[in-house]
Amino acid sequence: MRGNSFGSEYNKIDFNLIKRLIVFLKPYKKFVFVSIFLTLLVSALAPLKPYLIKIAVDDYISLGDKQGLLNIIVIILVVLVLHGAIRFGLTFIMQWVGQNCLNDIRNQLYAHLQKLSMKYYDKNPVGRLVTRVTNDVEVLNQLFSSGLIMMVADVMLIFWIIGFMFYTDVKLTLLTITVLPLLLMLTTFFRRKVRVLFRDLRNEVSKMNSFLNEFISGISTVKVFGQEKKLNDEFDVINKKTRELNIDTVFYYAIFFPAVEMIGAIATAIVLWYAAGNILSGVMTVGVLIAFIQYSHMFFRPVRDLSEKYTTLQNAMASSERIFSLLDTEEFLEDAPDALEKFDFNDKIEFENVSFSYDDNKWVLKDISFEINKGETVAIVGATGSGKTSIINLLCRYYDYQSGTIKIDGIELKNIKQKALRDKIALVMQDVYLFSRTIKENINLNSEEISDLDVRNAAIALGAAPFIEANPDSFDYLLNERGQSLSTGQRQLISFCRAYAAKPELLILDEATSSIDTETENVIEKSLEKLLENRTSIVIAHRLSTIKRANKILVLHKGQIREQGTHEELLQLNGLYAKLYMLQYNEVSA
Repeated sequence: MRGNSFGSEYNKIDFNLIKRLIVFLKPYKKFVFVSIFLTLLVSALAPLKPYLIKIAVDDYISLGDKQGLLNIIVIILVVLVLHGAIRFGLTFIMQWVGQNCLNDIRNQLYAHLQKLSMKYYDKNPVGRLVTRVTNDVEVLNQLFSSGLIMMVADVMLIFWIIGFMFYTDVKLTLLTITVLPLLLMLTTFFRRKVRVLFRDLRNEVSKMNSFLNEFISGISTVKVFGQEKKLNDEFDVINKKTRELNIDTVFYYAIFFPAVEMIGAIATAIVLWYAAGNILSGVMTVGVLIAFIQYSHMFFRPVRDLSEKYTTLQNAMASSERIFSLLDTEEFLEDAPDALEKFDFNDKIEFENVSFSYDDNKWVLKDISFEINKGETVAIVGATGSGKTSIINLLCRYYDYQSGTIKIDGIELKNIKQKALRDKIALVMQDVYLFSRTIKENINLNSEEISDLDVRNAAIALGAAPFIEANPDSFDYLLNERGQSLSTGQRQLISFCRAYAAKPELLILDEATSSIDTETENVIEKSLEKLLENRTSIVIAHRLSTIKRANKILVLHKGQIREQGTHEELLQLNGLYAKLYMLQYNEVSA
């Protein structure tokens, strides 16, 4: 019962997916129409050759007409050359169309991924998303470049062959196609089996990519905790499943193609059996027999190719299901319809009774209220998991809060375009992400508003210029992945330069100095006051020096603000902040 419903479900989905895939061909419809025209020509020319050979045998060779034979040979050569030239043009045009379609799909996927909310990325492994944009899109290559049009060509070729066969000999044609029901049964069986295998295979490839991405990203942790054997075993399970699915696919291919050849051989045997008696009795000519044997081989070749292209289509369906599933995902953070594209920050930021949960179940912030006046530096302190970074995530509008309001100069965040909001903000995280680009590009992020002089001035102001200029190409030094060729402190300094060069109105430092060594901290301390000067700042930090500088300190505990005030005021309260301060003070003293 399950198998039947499964099959009917996917037959229906096939039609819908094909319609959606054809949409990507619309920008190139002129070339598609040209390809269809060329397809009609190619399919008409191919079965012409056996018919011309029949004429050559019956009308010229049997009568000894050398001149007529020479003429028909020239005609056959012209047909072959013309067929080859048209097929070349058809192949080139369809490959060009196919590559442009893949380019459009990748661009659409990438643009869609950028629009998705952070909540979506929390739930989906990186490897799976990479598979969608790379492997799954590449699977569509054959479909767009040759699959759809060549399937039409094969169908037209079959009709042309049958037409020529009927024109040549009706009875022999009817005998030849008696094997079609057997061929249709075989093709249907093959199609159903392979479709499910391809779908499962794409799932396993996606799992493998996700596993490898996680393993490579955490290779240092794997090694230091001796997890190689355990992870080898886990990878072996995924790898074996992939191997088994591939072997199953090969098994059905190994059955299908020889079976098609056998059915073709049966059709040829029927032709020879029927033709032998007719030729001996003079009812049929040798030319007709030769033509029908060629037609028989030609007939089963496009049928076999159609089945192979259908498996390509099945593979493409499995990939397109995943691609469209991603494109249909609408986990967006929506701006209000009349959201502002530009705004000025002149007064204050307000959190009013804000509550937030990442999973709509466990609350990480509960009834949070505070204000940050323009020009103030506000420090947020608290134990791990108290909700410090969650406040930053909401202010940057990576997530939407469930209740309460966050306002800038009285304007609700949802009433400000996300890009306009983030243009005012620079965020420096503890875990710095550097791209595989030059140091200069990592600082300006290819922004036209940040000049080379701005980049250099930022590096000089923050003390990063000496180590940058010590590199072979200075600011044009190309970093490897995540900037691993630099020390932790150097990577952090570049992230500070990135924020400084952007000239933000709101600077956010999220544990930004926790990974910096003492020597590098001394370099940053000299320029941090300049970085924070006349700029609204939010600082999440453990360092005493950074906290003391703040105009206001918020003390978070289990998602709630327990205390707020200046450093001196909170020490006088002798509460949670005082305990945290004394713990760290004793550690520093020790």
